[in-house]
Amino acid sequence: MNIYIVIPAHNEERFISKTLQSLVSQTLLPKKIVVVNDNSTDNTENIINGFIGKYNFVSQIKTESSKEHMPGSKVINAFYQGFKMLDYDYDIICKFDADLIFPANYLERIVKLFKEDSKIGIAGGFCYIQNNNTWALENLTNRDHVRGALKAYRKACFEDINGLKPAMGWDTIDELLAQYHQWKVSTDESLHVKHLKPTGNTYNLKAKYKQGEAFYRMRYGFWITLIASTKLALLKKKPKFFLDYMLGFLRAKKAKQPHLVSKDEGKFIRKLRWNNILEKLF
Repeated sequence: MNIYIVIPAHNEERFISKTLQSLVSQTLLPKKIVVVNDNSTDNTENIINGFIGKYNFVSQIKTESSKEHMPGSKVINAFYQGFKMLDYDYDIICKFDADLIFPANYLERIVKLFKEDSKIGIAGGFCYIQNNNTWALENLTNRDHVRGALKAYRKACFEDINGLKPAMGWDTIDELLAQYHQWKVSTDESLHVKHLKPTGNTYNLKAKYKQGEAFYRMRYGFWITLIASTKLALLKKKPKFFLDYMLGFLRAKKAKQPHLVSKDEGKFIRKLRWNNILEKLF
């Protein structure tokens, strides 16, 4: 299976070398890696060029977007700048972050998952963060969710969900829409990926309402948003985030922000969410 990888990168001079080294050292190599140098002002470009000089499947494109690290739209817009540079001769398209260290068998295991079950549309491992000299699971989501940092999509699934939404919550919407189109989401607990920069560390303060807005735009409704906001605030150990999320939801509802999914998709998403909630309760 041909694997294409797109890596958005903004001022990642501390990490990008480790990420690329882990990918060019895979037991199963990707066919193409495109690094999107998104308005970097540090040494990111030169580091990427060093890999381009050694590996003919690594390339770079430079883009000029906002310097602010806003969740969702910035990274997906950058992803698509890289995606446009690729042909369509891929079986798996990956969106990876630029601050990860992948185990050497990562891509080999991902391909194995896709080959073993033709209905798997999205696959990935798990992010681990360093805590007191040990690597611990970055436990912000359920074990059946593939983090946005390391998404791998089967081509047909990627096309069915119409690609990635340039908005906060894109890495949840993709999985919900995949299930709407009867694809499976699969995780491999043996794949421990080192996440060198914990999620959200560089988000702009202007983004604090974005999560609640995303819940509204995904058509969660009030009660599912309430439950999801409570859970996420507890996982992040930031009780104040609950108020930010709920305020974001209410602000988006009042402003009638455009939804990211259709009414039918929203109905499916709410039913799926309620089923998951009730399953965990009972």
